[in-house]
Amino acid sequence: MRTVMIGQKVPPLSVSEWVEGQSVNFEQLLGQVVLVAVFQVNCPGCFLSCLPQVLALKQRYAESGLTVLGLATAFEDFDKNNLQNLKRLVETGEVIGETFKVLNGRGLLQDGKLPYRIDFPVAMDRLTKREFGSIESEIDAFISQRLSDLEQDIGLRQPHVRAQVKQYLQTLDYHAETFEFFQLQGTPSYILVDRAGSLVQCKFGAYPDLETDILKLL
Repeated sequence: MRTVMIGQKVPPLSVSEWVEGQSVNFEQLLGQVVLVAVFQVNCPGCFLSCLPQVLALKQRYAESGLTVLGLATAFEDFDKNNLQNLKRLVETGEVIGETFKVLNGRGLLQDGKLPYRIDFPVAMDRLTKREFGSIESEIDAFISQRLSDLEQDIGLRQPHVRAQVKQYLQTLDYHAETFEFFQLQGTPSYILVDRAGSLVQCKFGAYPDLETDILKLL
């Protein structure tokens, strides 16, 4: 699978549908700093930190040249992380699954819904049916991207972990094309692109320096 590296021009996002805002991509946004917030609908952490953070950054820096996009992906829980639930989220603020349990338990919902609207363009990642004709190469890619320390392991642990990775991969029904293209490790993740359309950063999890990095590019 081809990928993009830091410093390279970013090709168009591979999406199945834009559910909020107009279809847009990096070539159309040259001259803007672009932040892509990558989340899953069934991901409490995405709603506790990522989405509120990028909404605040959009409000703060849109007039200075920041464009925020949202990409909903799915690398697990395909029955929940799907286009239908994304549309309900964007249209009504309704959240589901673990997201609902955690946010509701913390008193962060109003009538079971988000107290804010996601007001930037949002698309659904393109999902393709997974085929396992080359499962060993998929295991190699997974270990290289997410378990790189294992490549240095010469003990008996490696075959055991490979077996676990194989079992995990066989539970996945789909490839999430943009998620895999950027070699993301989970959600929330952040994709940061400069005014020239080149990739500056791909970051998974907490990103305390996000605002600082954006200001350097503006």
